[in-house]
Amino acid sequence: MFFFFSKTLNYLMMPLVVITIFFVLSAFLKNKLKKWCFFSGLVLLLLFSNDFVANELMTAWEIPATPFEAIHKKYEWAVLLSGVARGDMEPKDRVYFGRGADRVFHTVQLYKLGIVKKILVSGGSGRLLDIGERESVDLANAMAMMGVRPEDIFIEGDSRNTHESAVKTKKMLFDIGTSPDKCILVTSGYHMRRALGCFNKAGWPMDSFSADFLSHPRSFTFDILFIPKIEALTTWHHLIKETVGYISYAAVGYI
Repeated sequence: MFFFFSKTLNYLMMPLVVITIFFVLSAFLKNKLKKWCFFSGLVLLLLFSNDFVANELMTAWEIPATPFEAIHKKYEWAVLLSGVARGDMEPKDRVYFGRGADRVFHTVQLYKLGIVKKILVSGGSGRLLDIGERESVDLANAMAMMGVRPEDIFIEGDSRNTHESAVKTKKMLFDIGTSPDKCILVTSGYHMRRALGCFNKAGWPMDSFSADFLSHPRSFTFDILFIPKIEALTTWHHLIKETVGYISYAAVGYI
């Protein structure tokens, strides 16, 4: 039930959905309500498409990147959270990366630099309606093609969200006989707060390594400050999804 509720709430709170609702209402309502809905939709459109505002908020939310040379510790495991491949694409004879492929590439880099010895890929289908894809298998296959030895790749492919991933991954690693201090968590910078919260709550506190960022260096150019951008809507989409997810998880005790 929580899985269904959280997914539905995320959809309803997306900026473009809210803006569309206001504009649709303005087409059917009359008098003051019509003007109010149209004006509200316009203001929200300008706000959510402003790149400067979106970037400032995302920069504050994301856990920043760690330089490789700043890592002075060796780990047995890199725990890579999925959510970067498109399992619904055809043909099925390859891996289709969407946004977030840096998670995979940087995890492989950690492996090839000798910072981690093994990789555990965690995540099944995060869809509201599970159609049977297991993204973790695709990511494992991709990393093997990148040069990671197959025997160094392990898969947790049943979790549907970050909470389940933390619980199932903790059990798997505990059963193997390792400990949290020998593991490092890899996920997107904007998802890291929620992920760390879930793993800490599950009793498996790890060091973190952020990859894949939506923020960019601060700029005060005219286009950043004033020109509406579709990229800003995307940034807001992820920011709202993560903050709503974090609050929801905290409310039910997942964090």
